Amino acid sequence: MEFSSFNLHPDLQKGIAGAGYKTCMPVQEQVITHALEGRDIYVQSQTGTGKTAAFLIVIFQRMLSDPLLNNKKAIIMVPTRELAVQVEQEAKVLAKYLPIKTGSFYGGVGYTEQLKMLNEKVQIMVGTPGRVLDLNKSGRMNLMDIAFLIIDEADRMFDMGFYPDLRKLTKLVPPADRRQTMLFSATLNNYVKNLAWEYTKNPLEIEIEPENITVDQIEQTLYHVQSQDKMRFLLGILNHEQASSAIIFCNTKKYTEIIAKRLKLNGIEAEFIMGDLPQHKRLKIIENIKKGKLRYLVATDVAARGLDIEDLALVINYDLPNEAENYVHRIGRTARAGKKGKAITLASEQDVYQLPAIERYVGKKIPVKTAGEELFAEDKSKGFKARNENESRGMRTRPGDKSVQKRPLQRSAPHKSAPQRNRRERGPDQKQRLSEVQRQSEVPVSSVKQNKKSPAKPVQKKQAKPVNKWIKKDLSKLSFDDRMAYYKEKYNHIPLETKPDAKKQKSKAKSESGKKGLLNKLFGKFSKKAEQ
Repeated sequence: MEFSSFNLHPDLQKGIAGAGYKTCMPVQEQVITHALEGRDIYVQSQTGTGKTAAFLIVIFQRMLSDPLLNNKKAIIMVPTRELAVQVEQEAKVLAKYLPIKTGSFYGGVGYTEQLKMLNEKVQIMVGTPGRVLDLNKSGRMNLMDIAFLIIDEADRMFDMGFYPDLRKLTKLVPPADRRQTMLFSATLNNYVKNLAWEYTKNPLEIEIEPENITVDQIEQTLYHVQSQDKMRFLLGILNHEQASSAIIFCNTKKYTEIIAKRLKLNGIEAEFIMGDLPQHKRLKIIENIKKGKLRYLVATDVAARGLDIEDLALVINYDLPNEAENYVHRIGRTARAGKKGKAITLASEQDVYQLPAIERYVGKKIPVKTAGEELFAEDKSKGFKARNENESRGMRTRPGDKSVQKRPLQRSAPHKSAPQRNRRERGPDQKQRLSEVQRQSEVPVSSVKQNKKSPAKPVQKKQAKPVNKWIKKDLSKLSFDDRMAYYKEKYNHIPLETKPDAKKQKSKAKSESGKKGLLNKLFGKFSKKAEQ
């Protein structure tokens, strides 16, 4: 079915034609047909099938055709910053001739530009859950004028722990009968269905099941390689394929950085992206590889979804993914929109146990080829260790140094190169002080402490305290006079409580005399009675 067959706004048709869209993909045909009626939908469709264009066309058409929606807004929730930027860019292409503004809102960057977009009355807001909730809590983003709620890559959001945030968000927007909700996911698990049933009104389920989970246009190959030879094999594959562009996927952030640096040491220009990388740098790297300025990219699974690189020729799984679904999303970066692509996977003795689950998920065996010696190349980075590894072993590399030279951590003495860190011109006084520091740095470590500017203070011996002759005495066994002597020696006076209490002695004598007097009286009475 052609896009021109839909009764769409002329300016929207111009934007669709400018984006290069002619024939509808199956998910696009189903979504546009049913969602233009204003009905809630939740869709299961694999990555790279044109879901983004489908819901954007619906939003634009309804805003242009329905007068009640002219001043309304749409919120599109995505799991990652890269996907937010990508959806924003695609929306701007489709709305090139429309009076509708689009903006993206995500963390990792400042608030200035995003607040400026909100002040300019942006209508299509693409964002990640954390930043959207933050802006709403501060009163800068009003979600009560939302007419469209789109949740893209819902299963990925749940994997990343955004389920509670999505539940909060659905309570901040108008109720289901006052908005249109569209939910998209590669898999419709229980979490996705619960969210759809709870926060939609009579939703229509659209399930696009391809003949194969993995795209037929992707040529998949698996090589069994020992972990110690994986780098040599990667270099050989890159030399053998000579791909115009490639993404190399690793499981951990640490190895993503290591592989990129080792490729550079072998003369192959490559960059890496991961979650900890600053957002502005991530966007710049992605822009460079999309424009063809960068040939090879090493990435974690942060790039497995939503990263749309036109004509990506090759995907290499340096590590087998821990989750079977991520294998499909990784290789789905190539062969986009019906084009052909290639995916090569390396399986070592460390991660080969993930292979059965992946093959069960894709429903077929991944073709295996023998890793011949001709596919291995010389590794000039052999022995390279990342900065984190060096520091954990008491070593470190110089910042910005491309060589693999390492130097030990010396906390007890200044390093010889320390005075040379400041490259600016120095005066005679500074040079004199630096020469003194250099002379000190040449002194052996054992004698550095003795050559400091301030002389070492002589160690004063502590005077021994006089031995108290009463220290070992048991005071309870001492006489009163000896206890008084002890207290006088210890406290230089006799405590008041230890002095004989005259009042107590007087009252004691009085009580004793009273007892005697009472007995005398009693005996006197008895004696008088006896006499009578």
